[in-house]
Amino acid sequence: MKIQDIRVGKVSIPLKTPFKTALRRVDTAEDLIVQVRADDGSVGYGNAPATVVITGDSHESVAAAILHTIGPKLVGRDIDDREEILQAIQSAMVHNTSAKAALDIAVHDLFGQRYGMPLHRFFGGARCRVVSDLTVSVNEPAVMAADARRAVAAGYRHIKVKVGLDGAEDFRRVQAVRQAVGPDISIRLDANQGWKPKEAVRLIRRMEDAGLDIELVEQPVAAWDFEGLKQVTDHVDTDVMADESAFSLRDVFRLLSIRACDLINVKLMKAGGLGPAAKIAALAESAGVGCMMGCMLESKVGITAAAALSAGRTVFVKNDLDAADLMASDPVEGGISYEANELVLPERPGLGITGVKGWKEL
Repeated sequence: MKIQDIRVGKVSIPLKTPFKTALRRVDTAEDLIVQVRADDGSVGYGNAPATVVITGDSHESVAAAILHTIGPKLVGRDIDDREEILQAIQSAMVHNTSAKAALDIAVHDLFGQRYGMPLHRFFGGARCRVVSDLTVSVNEPAVMAADARRAVAAGYRHIKVKVGLDGAEDFRRVQAVRQAVGPDISIRLDANQGWKPKEAVRLIRRMEDAGLDIELVEQPVAAWDFEGLKQVTDHVDTDVMADESAFSLRDVFRLLSIRACDLINVKLMKAGGLGPAAKIAALAESAGVGCMMGCMLESKVGITAAAALSAGRTVFVKNDLDAADLMASDPVEGGISYEANELVLPERPGLGITGVKGWKEL
């Protein structure tokens, strides 16, 4: 099975409600879909959203990187040479992690099809379903409380609450959500780099003293501020997770070497695909640190890939894979299915995806 052709298209999927964080607002998910076609007619699917405020990648830059720089280096290669192909993807250009991730996912999809193996089994087969949280966007406290109640009614037991715009108001937001969902629902906070280190310590301690029972706080400080992240980690009891600070294997090595965090949020779009993400997870596991499998706003193509790696490896102790469930429609045929707060992995080879409706080639 040799790579014959690479195509890129786009799908636009309205969200059920606007997705709002300390960094951005999204009303419609616009994702690039990649098809890597083999000479036997097989098609591998990949996916990349544009997340310029985090990865720096736009639709235009991702498409150009795939079609003109990285993709041509893959045409003609035998899919059996998986490691060689993955190295070619990563070495073709610096940065551009979303483009690399989309191609990496599609190559893994083809590899799974080549050997008749679902990707979650290729990555270890630890389980065939994973539990995810659901994100509550940053809003007025009363709105967030209502959104949290709806998430619990839908079957979610873990709520990820977006904060980071204003410390005092953030406290009221979290307080309102806790009152709305009761004591038995897990609340995770994501500040998206919105606080300063001392502010984060004061605010998290205040939440601890108030008995708000926060499971973890994700990326409380600026991505570049590793020392500030460590300061927060060292001075609160609540677990602190690195997200925007943890892009590459080198980033994670540095974070772990200075014990700057308690957990690592692994995302395919940051890491550059399943291959690099698996290496990051192995590094964290060797240091005794657990991982969360996270996402941007990928369609079900990217979410299926992320869930496959998470399901395969026991180092993934938490999941934030709600993106496809935030969308008002699902153009992806096959892949994972949602059962309340669980993602069920397909048993079809590769990603188990057979098509994408409304896919428009660029």
